[in-house]
Amino acid sequence: MSKELVINSTSTEVVIALVEDKNLVELNREKKNTSFSVGDIYLGKVKKIMPGLNAAFIDVGYEKDAFLHYLDLGHQFRSLDKYVRIALDPKQKILPISKFQLEEDIDKNGKIQQTLKEGQSILVQVAKEPISTKGPRLASEISIAGRNLVLMPFSDKVSISQKINDTGERDRLRKLIQSIKPRNYGVIVRTVAENKRVADLDAELRELVQKWEGAFYNLKNKPPKLVIGELNRTSAMLRDMLNSQFNNIFINNKELFTQTREYIKDIAPDKEKIIKHYNRNQPIFEYFGIEKQIKASFGKTVAVHKGAYLVIEHTEALHVIDVNSGNRSHSGSNQEENAVDVNLVAAKEIARQLRLRDMGGIIVIDFIDMHSGENKQKLYESMKEFMLVDRAKHHILALSKFGLMQITRQRVRPEMTIQTLERCPSCNGSGEVNPTVLFVDELENHIRWSLNKYKNQRVTLKLHPYVVSFLTKGFFSILFKWRLRYLRRLTIKPSSSLTFLEYHFYDTKGGKILF
Repeated sequence: MSKELVINSTSTEVVIALVEDKNLVELNREKKNTSFSVGDIYLGKVKKIMPGLNAAFIDVGYEKDAFLHYLDLGHQFRSLDKYVRIALDPKQKILPISKFQLEEDIDKNGKIQQTLKEGQSILVQVAKEPISTKGPRLASEISIAGRNLVLMPFSDKVSISQKINDTGERDRLRKLIQSIKPRNYGVIVRTVAENKRVADLDAELRELVQKWEGAFYNLKNKPPKLVIGELNRTSAMLRDMLNSQFNNIFINNKELFTQTREYIKDIAPDKEKIIKHYNRNQPIFEYFGIEKQIKASFGKTVAVHKGAYLVIEHTEALHVIDVNSGNRSHSGSNQEENAVDVNLVAAKEIARQLRLRDMGGIIVIDFIDMHSGENKQKLYESMKEFMLVDRAKHHILALSKFGLMQITRQRVRPEMTIQTLERCPSCNGSGEVNPTVLFVDELENHIRWSLNKYKNQRVTLKLHPYVVSFLTKGFFSILFKWRLRYLRRLTIKPSSSLTFLEYHFYDTKGGKILF
């Protein structure tokens, strides 16, 4: 399987597309001013204790207080709390955790009011980003992720990834980590650490320990405060996903390309050559066919194969997916075989949709009815196989007697939603448009205004490819006349993602010009 990462960076956001065998399987949007990402570690302040929920609301600087349940405090919360209090006290000297005397574990059946109090400073980590009307969800069982290892302060446990199947290699890694890790630190060995040298793992472990202990020298300020920030979404995806199957990583922004290449040099020097700067005139997502896949994959109705389709509905409580055979129901002589065929194809597409939209929580799927218990089991096993590549934690139940399959999938970020049905930019939804004979005059008025306002910048105009052909037809084209009239080099680019009479102007930095 070939994997490619295509990264489209604009002035406001970075959009990351993961493509497997030319099919779009994951799409991530990261606003450039985003905060409260999964993995960020904050010094927060307890705002309110909720005994009925056995939880507390914590102020970490978000507009809504974050949620922390008692079970997410972690067994060694007393040790963490004591260490934080020492770090906040200017009279106390901060000791390395390896020389720190751990406190007793908290009672797993304890009460939040016995452990926390209002106004208390507390170190927390974002477990879920703000979703819908809710603030972030937090945990106090801190972990710091690296390329090969995950560091767990105030623990002594060494865990090996279940995906490393070789018993000898598991034993080697366990003994190796136990021999090099400092006291009072636990370590989770990730899958990519398989067959790695001692020197590489030791260097990364020291770096993670230094990152953790170095953060405590900056805790003198009052909460809320970001203590350790997670990597940006691009680097975090590369850290977690990069493997031998990656063929290319294309980036359209020179600065981000340089940053990513430097990061790859550190974590996987042998992969530096796969980072490539995309500098064509055509938008990067259009060139790689991603824009078309986005439009086809994010609607309410998703075509599957030979007439079959999915209907995907989202509610506050769960997601519902209905499998329809469409005109497939009229083909073939055996209804059971036809149902099995459609369900298996639909299951593969559903597994892709869950990753693509990052759908989390409860997902209920209404497959086409089948009578054979053997076929139902086959569908269940196939769905589990299709979901193996999904990095999010999930659990799949077999078909119920009503033919429904239930899936729970970890949700740590807001679901990816893209509006594929657009309001007509020509009529603004009214059904009436301005006379097309006046379109060129309207366009020229906006060109004149843009060139006057941005005199020292290059102005780029993006239109539908058919309109671009009309404006550039012949030597004495309309575009040629505009350039002569205004003595400025106006750049025109086609964009198939725009509707027929839609157009947008952009400045030198790629920012949209508003009228």
